[in-house]
Amino acid sequence: MRLRTPIAATLALIGAMAAVPMTPVLAQTPMQNAPTSFRPLAQQLLPAVVSVQVSTSPAARNAQRPDAPDAPQAPPGSPFEEFFRDFLERNRPPGGGQGGQGGPRQQPQQRRGTSLGSGFIIDAEKKFVVTNNHVVEGGTEINVVLSDNTTIQAELVGTDPRTDIALLRLKTDRQLTAVQFGNSDEAQVGDWVLAIGNPFGLASSVSAGIVSARSRDIRQGLYDDFIQTDAAINRGNSGGPLFDMQGKVVGINTAIYSPSGGSIGIGFAIPSNLARGIVAQLEDGGRVRRGWLGVNIQQVTDEIADSLGLKPVRGALVARAQEDGPAAKGGIRNGDVILRFNNQDVREMRNLPRIVAETRVGTAAPVVVWRDGKEETVTVTVAELPADQAEAQNSGRSAQPRSEVVDLAGLGLKVGPITGEARERFSLRAEQRGVLITEVDPNGPAGERDLRPGDVIVEVQQERVNTPQDVQNRVEALRRQNRSTALLLVEGQQGQRFVPLRLREEGSGRRN
Repeated sequence: MRLRTPIAATLALIGAMAAVPMTPVLAQTPMQNAPTSFRPLAQQLLPAVVSVQVSTSPAARNAQRPDAPDAPQAPPGSPFEEFFRDFLERNRPPGGGQGGQGGPRQQPQQRRGTSLGSGFIIDAEKKFVVTNNHVVEGGTEINVVLSDNTTIQAELVGTDPRTDIALLRLKTDRQLTAVQFGNSDEAQVGDWVLAIGNPFGLASSVSAGIVSARSRDIRQGLYDDFIQTDAAINRGNSGGPLFDMQGKVVGINTAIYSPSGGSIGIGFAIPSNLARGIVAQLEDGGRVRRGWLGVNIQQVTDEIADSLGLKPVRGALVARAQEDGPAAKGGIRNGDVILRFNNQDVREMRNLPRIVAETRVGTAAPVVVWRDGKEETVTVTVAELPADQAEAQNSGRSAQPRSEVVDLAGLGLKVGPITGEARERFSLRAEQRGVLITEVDPNGPAGERDLRPGDVIVEVQQERVNTPQDVQNRVEALRRQNRSTALLLVEGQQGQRFVPLRLREEGSGRRN
């Protein structure tokens, strides 16, 4: 959204400010270590950065997130339009991509698609290349192009869709140049960074910028902890490295915020400290084993902290310790606030899933909780996240059959079952259980509480619900008891939270 300020209002504000006594201006510190040129660093790093070309079937291409090098918008008939069209046609691999202007047009369904991304060589001896999962997802053939335009076939070692990381191995005996992961925790706001990749198919493109922010949650999953940068990142940069000034990889470029489809200076990279452990597990066994605590949590608000006597506000509130889960076995109770896990502070709710996930399975972790107005310490043995086991052992299991959607008119929402299609559409976890919110009336009680399609109702009035009819029955029972609100436990991109919804008088729900 572009903010606009009327000129008259601006002038009035300036006039008002002129009447205010001047305050001392902070002394400016001269910039130190500002590079006069990025040339030496770029020349050193370019041989380790690669373009990733992935051939996909038409069906897979339509299902996955597109990352193909679409030509940038240019004025019709301008030299730039001709340049980009000719460049992309010259560099488009055989059998893939969009047809050029002129000549016979092939039928799309008869051609394989080709998506282009970026990557970097992380181990020259083992020939490993790191990229994004969404770059290689659905691929039938993967080729990697080095900075000298040499094309090498690659095989997929493993992927982690939850963090959007993939590991490839190059099928070659030639000597390669590799880079190393750095410490992303040392990358601070204002530090210089360098992005190298394959934007719009323009291989070995270098752009510079700074770290704009850290620990960004862009609602892509439970483990969001992105580095934000203003270094130019465009389509095709996905999977490429974000370097610090020592030439170490501090991030993997993954996403951009862009109303236009091009860079507007808001890009996001997976921190190297998260990626390093994922890559190591993929190298070791081709899949990722994550720690699991077995709790439903929600944010600690000012009101909740005040009621519990907790100052300052921090931690993750345990809404429910799952029966027979690691937390319940270790002594964690409903209503506990987890302040520290395995010697790491839990500053807010969203920190906990990432900390637990990164903890080695089988670790006996000390957990500091706030209970009955004081801190207590319990020990929890971290188990493996069940979804990872299910994905490894039961891949290809058919989706559950679809059942009917229920319209809860009095709550201003529609709910349905969690199907395989819904899991893919809303990026739901494989182990997610509950009832899916499919539609929300923005003017109804659900809309007032910022519920959205894709959120999952786990409990109604502290009772588990598994089907749309369960939700309907619980709501109707509350109406018969003359209750004015229904308390829902809802899980969304921000985790779990309790949501009180006022019950309207009209309707008790109807089926579609």
